[in-house]
Amino acid sequence: MVSTPSVERNLATARRLIAQAARDGAKLVGLPEYFCFMGPNDRDKLAIAEAPGEGPIQQALSDAAREHELWVMGGTLPIRSGEPDYAFNASCVYAPDGRLAARYDKMHLFRYDNGRENHDEGRVLRAGPEPVAFDAGAVRVGLSVCYDLRFPELYRRLTFAPGQRPCDLLAVPAAFTYTTGRAHWELLLRARAVENQCYVIAPAQGGTHETGRRTWGHSMIVDPWGEVLNVLPEGEGVVMAEMDAARIASVRAQLPALEHRRCI
Repeated sequence: MVSTPSVERNLATARRLIAQAARDGAKLVGLPEYFCFMGPNDRDKLAIAEAPGEGPIQQALSDAAREHELWVMGGTLPIRSGEPDYAFNASCVYAPDGRLAARYDKMHLFRYDNGRENHDEGRVLRAGPEPVAFDAGAVRVGLSVCYDLRFPELYRRLTFAPGQRPCDLLAVPAAFTYTTGRAHWELLLRARAVENQCYVIAPAQGGTHETGRRTWGHSMIVDPWGEVLNVLPEGEGVVMAEMDAARIASVRAQLPALEHRRCI
C-alpha cells in the first residue's frame, strides 16, 4: 500500500486488496505497518488511536477476516496506551471467524538521524512488552514490525519459545524509509529467513505518499533458503506465494542449524 492521511480511504483500499487476495486463493494475508494512516506528523496518529477491541479500524479487519474466511494480519494500527501522549503500534491478527487471535505491540522503536531525515518513534509510542506468536491452523506465525527486523534475538525468542515448535512463518509489516530500505531491507529479510529456516512475509508501504514521505516498499515473501519468491517494488498491489511445509522440513533436515544452535 501507499497509505494516505485518510483512514476511510485506506480502509477501502485494504478491503479491496484483501478481497483480491482472497479471490486469488490466499488463506492468510498481511497488511503493511500503518496501513490505516500515514499522516504528516508522528503525533497525528494519536488522534485516530483506538481502544483495545473497539473502533472502525479493528472492526474493518475483523469483518474482512470473517467475510473472506481467512487469517488477516492487520499490519499495525495505533492502540491507546492509557497515556494521552502515547500509543502502542499494534499488530492485530484476526481468525477466519473474525475473532482477535493475537496482538503484538512493536517492541523496538525506530530512531534515525542522518542530518537530513529525522525519525524518533519514542516521541509518541510506547514499546511493547513481549514477543508474540500464534497458530494459524497448522502454521506457526511469529509477529514483528519494521524496525524489529534489525534485532535477530527477537526472532530467536520466537523460534525457540519454551514449549512451542519453531515458527513456520515470520511476519514483518513495515514502513521502511527509502534510505534505510534501499540499504538493508532485502538483506535483513533474507537473513531472518535463512537463520530461522522459515518463510518470511513482509508487506510494506511503498511509494511517495501524499505527505511527501517516500517509503522503500519491496513487499516480498522469502522462503526458508533465503530465496525471494515474489516481490512488488512500489505501489499498491497483492504479493502472493505458496507455503510448503515440505520445503521447511527439507531445509531443516539438510542443514540442521536449528539443532546445532548453542547459547553463548
